[in-house]
Amino acid sequence: MRSFKPSKLLVGLLLGLAGAAQAQQPSALEEQAYSRAAAVEPKLIKWRRDIHQHPELSEQETRTSKLVADHLRKLGMEVHTGIARTGVVGILTGGKPGPTVALRADMDALPVKEPGTLPFASKARGMYQGKEVDVMHACGHDAHTAMLMATAEVLAGMREKLPGKVMFIFQPAEEGSSLVMPGQNKLWGAQQMLKEGMFDKLKPDAVFAVHVMPGRSGELSWRTGATTASSDDLHITITGKQGHGGMPWNTIDPVVTAAQVLTGLQTVVSRRTNLTQSPAVVTVGMIQGGSAPNIVPAQVQMAGTIRTYDEKVRAQVGRDVKLSAEKIAESAGAKAEVSVVPAYGTTMNDEKLAAQMAPVLDRAASGKVATSPLVGASEDFSFFASQVPGLYFFLGVTPDGQDPATAAPNHNPNFFVDESALVVGTRALSGVTIQFLETGKKGG
Repeated sequence: MRSFKPSKLLVGLLLGLAGAAQAQQPSALEEQAYSRAAAVEPKLIKWRRDIHQHPELSEQETRTSKLVADHLRKLGMEVHTGIARTGVVGILTGGKPGPTVALRADMDALPVKEPGTLPFASKARGMYQGKEVDVMHACGHDAHTAMLMATAEVLAGMREKLPGKVMFIFQPAEEGSSLVMPGQNKLWGAQQMLKEGMFDKLKPDAVFAVHVMPGRSGELSWRTGATTASSDDLHITITGKQGHGGMPWNTIDPVVTAAQVLTGLQTVVSRRTNLTQSPAVVTVGMIQGGSAPNIVPAQVQMAGTIRTYDEKVRAQVGRDVKLSAEKIAESAGAKAEVSVVPAYGTTMNDEKLAAQMAPVLDRAASGKVATSPLVGASEDFSFFASQVPGLYFFLGVTPDGQDPATAAPNHNPNFFVDESALVVGTRALSGVTIQFLETGKKGG
């Protein structure tokens, strides 16, 4: 009988398949983390409900910060408070030398009134840019904070076996400052934390964050490269000549001019931006002017947002918006003063880091994974990811039996979080941390 002698190609293929299979297996530490995540799940849900019931606006997260700081201290961490007003950072030092991983959760709520259908619904009120408003966790930051608190407990219980350090970043003001009026020049949130030297004292080798979104409950999704949009605040002041509404020929009407500017700005994207290169959005969300129906006012204020995913496109759209508004106003005999103020950068997911963590995220979600589409929202996680390699991924929280496409989106008062999905987020944060610490900053 002829003996079988495998070719070198076949041997290589078999070895490659064996290596791939081995790569899909969790390490002992990862398995231990998943077990600990299951054990801490009741606390995770309790924390989330407590934070949801007591939401706090940006840079006012004092109760939430205390809850977080007290928890981290109980876990024996080095804890820093008061960063960017209300931010908290906990440092967990493992029992062995190794790289440093940063995990980030945002803590702030939104000026939104909750319907009150949940037993732990918010009845909170707060001051937002000088006005008293209802407050709600309508974006899921309550879930983010609770998941990171749970992750801290999971990893703190394994510290002696961990190589390296873990930085737990509980960040304020992801939604922008509630204390500063629009257009004022001030840093907040991630930028302010970095300005105060957070990464100067201990610079991580990688940074991770998860965000809850409408999607299949417990599904993790992500993409490489551009993930969330950059955001620039747009402010336009149209100045004309005030007069009687019955004799408009004696006026220069800034209301009509504002309408012409609004229409003209639509062509910045539709006719002047190469959308095959990168998407872009220009939205005017506010127009204010006038004091009486029979008076042509002297001024009209306009405000909006510009969203892009590429820095060259971002710069071009900003220039074109300014040029269009100024020239349209000039053609009407009015004057347009245009301000384009950078707010957030594009969140860029590191390609190598995403490839390294893909098997971990697959295991954390029990195979329930997907590729995320581009997201039109913006994130100041982008500032952390611009300093070190970053990976920002999403967790679906739409209950089973409901179509995610019909679920209320983030920032909607009816936004709903299926709490059974949150343990998946804790598994994912714990898993990517362990994977990075075990393999080193170059991916092993």
